[in-house]
Amino acid sequence: MARPGSEAEPVPLDDVDRRIISELTRDGRMSVTQVAENVHISRAHAYTRIARLTGEGVLTKFTAIVDPIKAGLKSSAYVTLKVSQHSWRELREQLRAIPEVHHIALVGGDFDVILLVRAIDNIDLRRVIFDQLQSMPGVLDTQTFLVFEDVDTR
Repeated sequence: MARPGSEAEPVPLDDVDRRIISELTRDGRMSVTQVAENVHISRAHAYTRIARLTGEGVLTKFTAIVDPIKAGLKSSAYVTLKVSQHSWRELREQLRAIPEVHHIALVGGDFDVILLVRAIDNIDLRRVIFDQLQSMPGVLDTQTFLVFEDVDTR
């Protein structure tokens, strides 16, 4: 994932890099020893590769994947925004500051931005959309798509 505002250049990856990325995507807590074993390389080689992939920005962070329902986030929606032409950079930072916004993407098409919003219930979701998102300077229109079921493919 490119950092906001950066011009990401592809990093040359070979089969070993891709297998390491696959292992760590499946389980970010996997030890270097276990990665090496699964990829069939030495521990030192795995450590060097992971350090290079991290240093070059291919691996940007190691994180847990949370089940939103079990974490008490029972209401989720994709919210699309139409924004004024030159408001993206400032708006992006304001959106990042909202804890309920779990993903932000600048897109092309009928709208400009799509957000994944997770809230404790529909009342909280309504608050985020009506009180926070719709009141932001630069937001011209919103549309909300409720999520009935999540399937994480990672």
